[in-house]
Amino acid sequence: MYKQILLPVEEDTESSELLHHASEIAHWAEAEVQILYVANTNRDSVTLTDRNVVDALLERGEDIVEEAGALLDSLGVEYSTDVVQGVPAETIVDYAERYEFDLVAMPTHGREGLSRYLLGSVTEKVVRLSSVPVLTARDGDKVEFPYESLLVPTDGSDSARRAADHAVAFADALDATVHALSATDNSVLANVEEALDGRAEKETAKEAVGSVVEMAEGDGVENVETHIQAGVPDEVILGYIDEHDIGAVVMGTTGRSGVDRVLLGSVAEKTVRSAPVPVITVGGE
Repeated sequence: MYKQILLPVEEDTESSELLHHASEIAHWAEAEVQILYVANTNRDSVTLTDRNVVDALLERGEDIVEEAGALLDSLGVEYSTDVVQGVPAETIVDYAERYEFDLVAMPTHGREGLSRYLLGSVTEKVVRLSSVPVLTARDGDKVEFPYESLLVPTDGSDSARRAADHAVAFADALDATVHALSATDNSVLANVEEALDGRAEKETAKEAVGSVVEMAEGDGVENVETHIQAGVPDEVILGYIDEHDIGAVVMGTTGRSGVDRVLLGSVAEKTVRSAPVPVITVGGE
């Protein structure tokens, strides 16, 4: 399913749980990992100085990808490395799309250090902009692979359907259980009558989870659970993860607009920041 995995790296890669997790996925998928370091040479403090400063940043990048490569070597993972210049988020997105990677793996925040560019905000920009699926995991959280269950939050939007399609294919390959979840949020309803009634949004939620079930059945995935719950979407998602021992979340990055919007685009970013398990976001095509 994943043949090429892009892994942007930063300081202290040896202690990165995400790097180990990406190696586990690479082993399972027989994939090659591309280690990428983006030297942020577009900052004014860098571009206005002499070439020696830029060279030092690139040399530091070479050291970092070499360290990460040594770890992947010890784990028996096939990999290659690259050091490029540019604005981190935009460069990572462009790189992933240009070279047709199947997955980008990033932490949700960076560590302190001289090259502290992979901050949560950068990761969230990549999540928002990338058409390539992005796997994120909080640095410091212990993650386990292979996943035994995948949570698929859905509102029936195009983005959610693309994510569900990705999740079903992944679950089929893993022999994992799919949990289709739709959270109805009354705060996005257009008027009081609709808020009191609630039938329209509930019907939308039923159709959304039903669509995931149909996808799963079409791919031969037999273990599917569905759940509809009223509440703030990101809170419902986080609660469900804890209650059902979810292995990973697969979700779209944008939701519906208007009266039937039950999964806001910002929910993906909130989930990425807060989920105690890996989150795979699937953007637009």
